[in-house]
Amino acid sequence: MSGNMVPVTLFKKKYQVELSDVDFKNNLKLSMLFNYFQDIASDAAANLGAGVNQLQTSYGMAWILMRIRVDITRLPQWGEEIFIETWPLKPKRLEFERDFLVRDQQGDIIIRSISSWVIMDLEERKLKRSEAIGLTYPESIEERAIEAKLGGLRKNGPLETAYKRMIGYSDVDFNGHLNNSKYVDFLMDCFPVEAHMKSSLKTLEVNFVNEMLPGETIVLFKDTSKRDENLYYIEGMNENSSRTVFKAVAEVAEG
Repeated sequence: MSGNMVPVTLFKKKYQVELSDVDFKNNLKLSMLFNYFQDIASDAAANLGAGVNQLQTSYGMAWILMRIRVDITRLPQWGEEIFIETWPLKPKRLEFERDFLVRDQQGDIIIRSISSWVIMDLEERKLKRSEAIGLTYPESIEERAIEAKLGGLRKNGPLETAYKRMIGYSDVDFNGHLNNSKYVDFLMDCFPVEAHMKSSLKTLEVNFVNEMLPGETIVLFKDTSKRDENLYYIEGMNENSSRTVFKAVAEVAEG
C-alpha cells in the first residue's frame, strides 16, 4: 500500500457509463455492473493492504467471489455518471462479506448489492481461512445494503437445456478461470432478446460453485416453472466434469 494512502473502510469511486458498457436499450449491461463491482472491490481491498497484487505477491492467493445478490431499482444509461460505495463486514471464518451501493448524480440509490468472497491458494486451488491474511479495518460498519442472507439456491421444476458453449480466451481472467461477469452474460443469454425487450431485471442472486477453465464446455439450463411469479432459475454445468458451475435466481419486472 502506498505510504500516502489513508486506509478507509467505506470506499467510494465515480464511474462514467460508456457506449461499450450498455445494451440495446442503452442500459448498463449487468455483466459490466459486475465488472464495476470487481474493480472497486479490488481498489478498496488494495486501500486496506489486501489488493489483488498484494495477495498474490505476499501470500500466493487471490480473491474469489462466491455469492452475490443485486437489487435493481433502475439501471444507469449510456453517458450517465454514477457513484459506487463499498464496505466490508467483519470477516467470518472463511468468508469476507462486502456490500455495494450505486447512486445516481442526484445521490439517489439505484442499485444495492451484498456479496461474499473467499481467498484461494493459487497453487493448491484450495480455500484458506480469513485469518491467513490478517485483514483489519479502520472502523467497523454493520449497516447492510440489503437486509438479507445469501444462501443456497434451488430449482423448483424441471430443467430445460438453453444452450452450451466452450470456454475460450475472451472468457478467462487473470486467475486463469472463467470470470464471474461472464457467467452473468451467459445466464442473460438463456433468454431471447425479445424477452429482454419486454422485461427488466429486478433482482439477481448468483452462487458460484466451481471454477471453469479454458477448453471446457459449459451447459446452461433454465427452470421456468415459476414464470407466472416472474422468477427464473438458471444453472450452469461443466460438461467435462458434470459439476455444477453456478446457480442463479432472477426476478424480473415487466417493462
